[in-house]
Amino acid sequence: MKKLLLTALLAICMGSLQAAEPDGGYLFVYFTGNHIPQEAICYALSPDGYHFHALNGNKPVIDSKVISSTGGVRDPHILRAQDGKTFYMVATDMASCNGWDSNRAMVLLKSKDLIHWKSSVVNMQKKYSDQEDLKRVWAPQTIYDKEAGKYLIYWSMKHGEKGIDIIYYAYANKDFTDLEGEPKQFFFPKDKKSCIDGDIVEKDGLYYLFYKTEGHGNGIKVATTRSLTSGQWQEDPDYKQQTPEAVEGAGTFKLIGQDKYILMYDVYMKKKYQFTETSDLHHFKAIDHEVSMDFHPRHGTVIALTKKEYAKLKKYYQDEAK
Repeated sequence: MKKLLLTALLAICMGSLQAAEPDGGYLFVYFTGNHIPQEAICYALSPDGYHFHALNGNKPVIDSKVISSTGGVRDPHILRAQDGKTFYMVATDMASCNGWDSNRAMVLLKSKDLIHWKSSVVNMQKKYSDQEDLKRVWAPQTIYDKEAGKYLIYWSMKHGEKGIDIIYYAYANKDFTDLEGEPKQFFFPKDKKSCIDGDIVEKDGLYYLFYKTEGHGNGIKVATTRSLTSGQWQEDPDYKQQTPEAVEGAGTFKLIGQDKYILMYDVYMKKKYQFTETSDLHHFKAIDHEVSMDFHPRHGTVIALTKKEYAKLKKYYQDEAK
């Protein structure tokens, strides 16, 4: 009996250790452009969340032709699993040369070391019925739904020539190779206009959904909820980007050991990327002068790494470049 109790306590302690916030630096996962060689997943590292250096010479770390049905992937989103040692990535299965209404699928990936990935393609039109008029499947992301105890994947879809983009969701299966159940509407703004590029961060039990108003404003707004699938959202009326230019691809991450967050986004018409800083996820200030990158990213995301993970990635891709 004592042995069983000791084992249980040890498991709890180990779980607490795994859940601790990584403090070794940051990994930026992104793609670089609108041509097939650029529609691929790239990596960059940062020791502080402000200064990033591309790995592998800013060349892809995963072959898009191997993992996708179109030959290209865009908008990669990466998430550390609840166990602290598994990583999930999702991306748009798309080659833009085929047109902005050409894709029907997303790519799901899983890894234990951030280097070797297992992947699968989920084609919405093939998997689900009544999807004949589906035009596009864009920018999937993943979050752990504590209420359901499952990983929730959310993305935008547009149906029909005159349709609008709506953000949907479904749960991933246990192996993270497919979706369970039918897609359901996740978020649709009160003005009933198109929205894409959803990105969620949790703070103090409140979920903040950053999204782009596609085709009407082309900027980033935020909506909040305490339950991911309740359908109850409180929308901020103002745009959050700190530029008059059109932006997309919000990516939000918490700075290690601080009550500060970075909201970054793609200033796509100007071929720029802007970082902003916030403490409350409602008010932001541009920090362009504090940020440096030796590459130009498109829509991507950032996660914190342990010191061991940081060093391993740095060494592996330095060795690969030789």
